Amino acid sequence: MEEIKALTEDKLQEITKSGRVVLEFSAAWCPDCRFLDPFLPEIEKDFSEAKFYKIDRDDSIDVAKKLMIMGIPSFVVYQDGKEIGRLVNKDRKTKDEVEKFLRSLD
Repeated sequence: MEEIKALTEDKLQEITKSGRVVLEFSAAWCPDCRFLDPFLPEIEKDFSEAKFYKIDRDDSIDVAKKLMIMGIPSFVVYQDGKEIGRLVNKDRKTKDEVEKFLRSLD
């Protein structure tokens, strides 16, 4: 999973323009984000048709606000430049919840 410390509007357009893209908004201080970290490589492997990016929400606050990312960890999924789904709330997420969400987009 590629990490993007500071996501700009231009970079968002660039990375989401083609294919399936999953953005995970996270932060170093977030315990619920750290809870999910060990499962992310497996989730990424199970959904290998998608490109995954970990976004530092605090250093990407302008884009996060525009996308209405209020709680973390949160996931936003794009297909060929268009948002097709989001799992955005402040609750802790489990591996099963994330996988169920990603499967629901097919």
